[in-house]
Amino acid sequence: MATNRTFTMLKPDAIENGHMGKIIDMIIEAGFHIKAMKYTQLTEGQAKEFYAVHAERPFYSELVAYMTSGPIVAAILEKENAVADFRSLIGSTDPAEAAEGTIRKAFAESKGRNAVHGSDSDENAQLEGAFHFSEAEIF
Repeated sequence: MATNRTFTMLKPDAIENGHMGKIIDMIIEAGFHIKAMKYTQLTEGQAKEFYAVHAERPFYSELVAYMTSGPIVAAILEKENAVADFRSLIGSTDPAEAAEGTIRKAFAESKGRNAVHGSDSDENAQLEGAFHFSEAEIF
């Protein structure tokens, strides 16, 4: 069942490089409505839990270290066809392969430091949003 919400995180590299406002502007200009947002920093335990699906992958430890290296912005976004439209807006994981006009083409440094996370399914969008926000924090 498709929903109208997705989840995103602006990653530590995007924050460190001063791109937070520009990325949020791109999201709003693309027609997304922010339903919840917080500026926070993941603990090691939170990062391990959030990325548990990758625990057996060789990059897991590096991913956890990177995602705890600085603050992030977590957000729930709303728009018709939210997951697919947001995946199009952020572009390919590898910025060298990302289309012009996408967030990753404009702001990602590399495949590993790719500026932004976007949920890959409606189910994951719901789970990831619930990981970061209580119902009282979603408007």
